[in-house]
Order: sequence, then C-alpha cells, then structure tokens
Amino acid sequence: MIRSILVPAMGNQADAACFTAALPVARAFAAHLDALHVRVDPVGVAVAMSTEGAGGTLLQGIIDDIARDADEGEARARSGFAEFCTRENLPLAATASDTHATPSAEFHVETGEDVRWMAAYGLTADLLIAPRGVPGDDAVARSILEALLLETGRPLMIPATTPATAMPERIAVAWKPTPQAARAVGLAMPFLSRAKEVVVLTVDEEPGRRSDVDRLIGYFACHGLKATAERLQPGAGDPAETLINAAAARADLLVMGGYGHTRLREWVFGGFTQRVLADAPLAVLMSH
Repeated sequence: MIRSILVPAMGNQADAACFTAALPVARAFAAHLDALHVRVDPVGVAVAMSTEGAGGTLLQGIIDDIARDADEGEARARSGFAEFCTRENLPLAATASDTHATPSAEFHVETGEDVRWMAAYGLTADLLIAPRGVPGDDAVARSILEALLLETGRPLMIPATTPATAMPERIAVAWKPTPQAARAVGLAMPFLSRAKEVVVLTVDEEPGRRSDVDRLIGYFACHGLKATAERLQPGAGDPAETLINAAAARADLLVMGGYGHTRLREWVFGGFTQRVLADAPLAVLMSH
C-alpha cells in the first residue's frame, strides 16, 4: 500500500512532470503527497567563500544576493505546487487523511543541501518521484535522483517523457536474478497488483546464464497475478537498447533494479541503468 509520496519542488519546469506523475498514484491509494523544497543556506555559502579571501562587504553582498534568489526560488516552488493542488482539487493538509479515503498534500521547506534533505525525507516515504536528469544536464536533479535511489531503500519512480494521467495498466519487469531486481519487484507490487498486463523481460547478456524467470512467474501466480515472459536477444544492439525498445512497445511502466556505485557523489550508475534513465520514454520504477 502506498500512503505517502515524496516529490521534489525545485521551482523549475521539472516540477510539473513530477506532480503530474504523482497525482494518479495519490488518487488510486488516497495517499499524502509531500512536496519538498530545499533552500540554499546563504551564510553557509558565504562562509565557504570567505576561505577564498572575499572581504566582509563583498560577503554581505553575496549573502543578500543568494538570500534573494532563495526567496524567489521558494516562491516559485510554493506557488507552482499550490496552483497544481487547486487545479486538481487536492486539499492541502498538515498530515495524511485519517480516513484513508481521499488524497492530500503538503508543502515542506528546509534549508541546506538538496541531497541530504531529500534522502532524509525519502527514508519515510512509500514512493519517491523525481526527474531523471541526464549527464551534461542539471547537476542538482541528477544528484537528487542518485541520492533517492542509493540512500533511501525506497522505490523511485522517474516519470515518462510525457507523464501519464492514469495508473499504469501494462507493466514490464526487467528481470535478472539479483537482489536489486528482486527488491524492485517486491516494492512494485502495489502497481503490479492493479495492472491488467504484466510481462517479464529478460535480455541474454551472457549466453548460458540462468534467468530463473519461471520462478518469478510462479511468484506472481502466488499473488494472483498472471504474467508472461519474453526472452530478448540483443543482436547487433546493446542490451539496454533492446530492453528499452521492448518495454516501450509493451508497457506504460518499466520495473527494474538500479545498479551503481554508492561511494561517489557523481553520475556513476552502471551503463545499463544510465541508458534506461536517459533514453526510456516510458516511466521507470527502480530500487537499489
């Protein structure tokens, strides 16, 4: 059951896609939608700059400029979320509905580092939704996505290039016998249980390697889900491209494990994961 959803509210054009993707989930599960905006700390930035020899007058001017930008960013994020909630008849409330009958929403503001606060809030949410970001694009968005995936243990949804306005009815599961993939399947069960069609996709990356897909199909059957399996041959293309094309043709949502390195604060996901994040036109639900 999904009762709480976390979305970043950064005050830019990426917000609308995340809000739109979260809405059908909030309505389907009568969930509480938490929008988190993180303000930069002007004093903290100024202190860091003071080590570079900036004088007192110059530092005060920098603090004032940063604070003004932070105020404007918060105002954009707050008004954008308020307009969204008004348009979609989503009531703003301090806590989730006690009756569990209707969705609700809340706007949060913290000051400091985006990555730290997003990860902290993400630990206590049932579902995280964040823009995907791509190498060479917005570094903040990529850092937030990485932190939510690698540091929370919660399922992360990356919206489709054109966010859906309804719950996914066709779901593809990218399967390989790994803990990451198994965890992603378990955390995706609220979506899988409502799907009309589930297809398990496996890619022959290593000839002769067992995929154990029959056991996964049996696992789904134990939960009352009828799923089919399809084994993909990458051929001349790479495995990620093969998977993306197959999933986009068959599904509204792709469920997969996220693979990457946790020790570096940069875009260091493995090639397969990175390609899916950058190129998949459909929504992706991941877990690390």
